[in-house]
Amino acid sequence: MTETPSPYVIDADTLSGGLKPIRQVILSLGSNLGDREANLQGAIDALRDTPDVVVVDVSPVYETQPIGGPDESGPYLNVVLLADSTLSVELLLDRAHAVEQAFGRERSVKGAPRTLDVDLITYGKKTIESEELTIPHPRAHERAFVLAPWLDIEPDAVLLGHGPVAELLEKVGTEGVTKLDLELQ
Repeated sequence: MTETPSPYVIDADTLSGGLKPIRQVILSLGSNLGDREANLQGAIDALRDTPDVVVVDVSPVYETQPIGGPDESGPYLNVVLLADSTLSVELLLDRAHAVEQAFGRERSVKGAPRTLDVDLITYGKKTIESEELTIPHPRAHERAFVLAPWLDIEPDAVLLGHGPVAELLEKVGTEGVTKLDLELQ
């Protein structure tokens, strides 16, 4: 049996003849609507199935209290992914948004409960400021729900421009952040 390549997929390397750099990326995933565990596992699977993205590690699951949302918002389940990717930051962000949409994410009210939230925290050692994206994520250094799970999978992690993740977590504290005896693959 032979496979015919998809006519819709273009390999950028064949166009430029160059190699694409591999960048380590940190992604934060959260869900506080519907089957939170299934939403996170589905997002992990979708990211793992993304060409040019290799999921290296998945943190344990944390349950966290919502920040700044409506009073009726329920607690989140959160994980952090460590991945290697050769995708451009724009394509990786597009993929994160596509995964959110596939799980019914609606972007209507800021801080509203959501089936899935996928945030790009870091993209290699790059800093990026554009209308669409700021890297490192502009509030990651203040969010225990990002820092605690990240520290689990990368104990020596450093958030560019802010310092060691362990020190940032110590400053922020872990009130309202509970590590569950639950691991997703």
